[in-house]
Amino acid sequence: MSSRGVNQGVKESALGASKGCHFPFWRPTLVTMGTPNTTLRAVRMGLLMSQDDLARALRTAGQRVGEPNDATKRLIQRWESGTTTAPRPVYARALERVTGLPIEALGFPAPMAMATVRSDGHGGHDAEATTTDPAAGIAATAGTPIHGPTAAGGEYSGVWLSEYEYFSSGRARSFTGRHYVVVLQHGSRLTVRSLPGSASSVMSMDLEADRNIVTGTWTEQTAEDSYYQGARYHGAIQMLIEPTGRKMSGQWVGFGKNFDVNTGPWSLTFRDGSTSKHTIELYNRKPG
Repeated sequence: MSSRGVNQGVKESALGASKGCHFPFWRPTLVTMGTPNTTLRAVRMGLLMSQDDLARALRTAGQRVGEPNDATKRLIQRWESGTTTAPRPVYARALERVTGLPIEALGFPAPMAMATVRSDGHGGHDAEATTTDPAAGIAATAGTPIHGPTAAGGEYSGVWLSEYEYFSSGRARSFTGRHYVVVLQHGSRLTVRSLPGSASSVMSMDLEADRNIVTGTWTEQTAEDSYYQGARYHGAIQMLIEPTGRKMSGQWVGFGKNFDVNTGPWSLTFRDGSTSKHTIELYNRKPG
């Protein structure tokens, strides 16, 4: 948008998650042995990534969060061909970080959350979140105590409504951009990706949560047939999380076409804590 950010041919990040590509919405199909995972292939192609590119992005994603992995082109081929029907947890988490989508929306079975009870050394017990590895039939301990019903999936994972306001200098008035987005939490990091059917543009955010403050960057790829003719915009954002944990409100900042710095309000409002196939399909529409 001419006054929200500057349209620059910025080199895409190594993760590829903010490439701003508008791939069509797919219906995730659970893969069985020998059945090609067309969902994962569609997501990869929508991100304009080769199998080598995706493997490289997975390795980079793992290194950034201290979970190194050995993803290769051959591994991607095994997933897409259906030879391997479920990635191990370290790869599943990397796939979610790179694509911004939950693992069950990539054609794989969802990991089963369980809990391990251990003595706390003070006469009581702690429960630790564990995730079952469907491929190996083992449980990987996350090592963090469970606190309430949201611990296994992260406090902020789910579907949210994104709304921001901007002034269009070319049209001399203000507009509101609205998307339904999927938020995935990995520790203090939040990845935000818009659902393709919720708007003509594709929006993403990469955020870091520090107690009740969220700081990060945003990117938006406009549609070719829109007023902004496929321009790509980006900038920074900071929001405060309300005590209920169900709304984040703050300001975006970005360069305008006249090399001025523009800003405006941006909010995320919680809608659903699920990231299941059914929920994603339910919100893959324009906000009412």
